[in-house]
Amino acid sequence: MPHVLLIEDDAAVRDGMELVLRRHGYDVDTAATGEEALALLDGPAGKTVELAVLDLMLPGIDGFEVCRRLRARSTLPVIMLTARGDDADIVQGLEAGADDYVVKPVTAPVLEARIKAALRRAEPQPAHPERSEYTGLVVDRAGLTVTRHGTPVALPPTELRLLLELSASPGRVLSREQLLERVWDHDYLGDSRLVDAAVGRLRAKIEDEPARPRYIQTVRGFGYRFGPV
Repeated sequence: MPHVLLIEDDAAVRDGMELVLRRHGYDVDTAATGEEALALLDGPAGKTVELAVLDLMLPGIDGFEVCRRLRARSTLPVIMLTARGDDADIVQGLEAGADDYVVKPVTAPVLEARIKAALRRAEPQPAHPERSEYTGLVVDRAGLTVTRHGTPVALPPTELRLLLELSASPGRVLSREQLLERVWDHDYLGDSRLVDAAVGRLRAKIEDEPARPRYIQTVRGFGYRFGPV
C-alpha cells in the first residue's frame, strides 16, 4: 500500500483528498503546514512515506521552501498541487525540485495517475551490467548510484531516470517529447518545462560548470544529448 504525505492547509480539501486516496488504497498521512510536514518526515512515520503531495500556499513557510528543504535532504518524490498556475509559479516549483506540478482543480483519476507515474519513476530501474565512466563522472546502472569526482551525488528519482535515459545512448539526441514519455511515463501535453527544469537541476549537481555543460548538452531546436566533451 503506497504511503503518501498530503500537505494541505485547507481542512476541507485535505479531508476530501485523504478520503479519495484512502479509497484507492493509499496509506495517507496529512500535515496542515510545511513545518508539520517536515517534522513528520523526520519522525518514525516519515521513514515509510513514498511520495508527498504539496500545496504551495501554506501558512508559515510556503510550498516552494518546503520543497527546497525536502530536496536538500531527501530524494522523496514531490508533486506540487496548487491553484497557482502562472508560468512563473510553475517554473519556480520545478526549479525548487518538484517532480511534477499539477494545477487545481484536478479530478481524482488525474491526480491518482500523476501519483502512480511518480511512484513508478521512483521504483528501482532494472539491473544493467554497465558501469559507465566518464571524466569525473561515474554512472552505476546496477547500483543506481552516481558519483562525481569520487563523491556520491544524491539524485531524486526523476533526475536519476533522466540521467540514465540520456547516458544510455551517448551522442544521441533525444527530444523533449521523447524524454517526457520515457522519464515521466505519460504525455504532458507538450509542456517541455518539466524537462528543462529537471535538466537544469541535474546539471547543477553533475556539471563542473552548469552554464557550460560538459555532459548534458542542449541541441537547440531539438532537445538534449549526453556526450562528454
